[in-house]
Amino acid sequence: MYAWPASEVPALPGKGRDLRIHDTATDGLVTLAPGPVARIYVCGITPYDATHIGHAATYNAFDLVQRVWLDTKRQVHYVQNVTDVDDPLLERAARDAIDWVALAEKETALFREDMTALRMLPPRHYIGAVEAIPGIVPLVERLRDSGAAYELEGDIYFSVESDPDFGKVSGLDAAAMRLLSAERGGDPDRAGKKNPLDPMLWTAAREGEPSWDGGSLGRGRPGWHIECVAIALDHLGMGFDVQGGGSDLAFPHHEMGASHAQALTGEFPMAKAYVHAGMVALHGEKMSKSKGNLVFVSKLRRDGVDPAAIRLALLAHHYRADWEWTDQVLQDAVARLDRWRAAVSRPDGPPAEALVEEIRQALSNDLAAPAALAAVDRWAAFQQEHGGTDEGAPGVVSRAVDALLGVAL
Repeated sequence: MYAWPASEVPALPGKGRDLRIHDTATDGLVTLAPGPVARIYVCGITPYDATHIGHAATYNAFDLVQRVWLDTKRQVHYVQNVTDVDDPLLERAARDAIDWVALAEKETALFREDMTALRMLPPRHYIGAVEAIPGIVPLVERLRDSGAAYELEGDIYFSVESDPDFGKVSGLDAAAMRLLSAERGGDPDRAGKKNPLDPMLWTAAREGEPSWDGGSLGRGRPGWHIECVAIALDHLGMGFDVQGGGSDLAFPHHEMGASHAQALTGEFPMAKAYVHAGMVALHGEKMSKSKGNLVFVSKLRRDGVDPAAIRLALLAHHYRADWEWTDQVLQDAVARLDRWRAAVSRPDGPPAEALVEEIRQALSNDLAAPAALAAVDRWAAFQQEHGGTDEGAPGVVSRAVDALLGVAL
């Protein structure tokens, strides 16, 4: 599977700072100091209805992570998946009487278009679940053969008790896990499971559903969590720098994925930091496909909204915060974009070196994008009121906002 084209990231004078970011597993800030190549895995979409503002907010957060690392003169090895076969996709395809493959391809193509418009840096590897199946099957077989997985009526389940570190990503107790498992794709009430929390690794073929040759597993399709584990281990290995996604993925997805990987390798942890973006609401409820209360990036673009304004609307909120999308949020972003573009369109301005360092400092401190935006606001306001004599300043500001915030002025 291919990703989307990369926008150019301007080079800035000097060097950025190492990133301090909130780690869900420790519930505190950790300083990440990767080697020459920083490694990040971000969970991708299930392509049955893309791309809403909640998606965009999540991928914007991890785009900022990449930009901070690039500013430290590191390379970034970014991997993202596409869950192009799963129950929600099959259910939507059946509801709309459309081929599930065609639906997945259509929505993935739209996602690529939206990511390109929003200037999100693409992953080096963009891998679909279907194309990952040849690598998934051997992992499930290894887990089964080692006793970390078991068969139940043809399905293969992972035993959470096989990982002594199970629970260290989310920090939840068993009761909370059981509730979330039921809400988020698990089957804690299925009879015959060793532990209600045990997740599916391989679903045996069902009539009317797609299936693949699973070798000794029989025909079927992979579970949700093992998909990401197989892709991450193949392209990044254990102990990569950041596992990212929305806060609703901390449990069960990232918890289960970590346990799968740790049981497979005997190593801990799977990732050095588990980083989660907050949820976006509309009309008082979390934006979600199940509720249908979605604001789509493609619809905003068709209505003539500048993608740079959409990105500024996202950046106006701290990535870990839960917030609500409103018309006023977008109007404020459009006005900010107009002010910034007017400021950098002048032939000269106040010196910009200190501003670049303010942006760097804000982003290195747990991706504090609102503080970075406030710093640019102050420079633009001073420019509007007083002007300046530095002929290079507007260009420096324009390049810094592009390189560090992903906004083209």
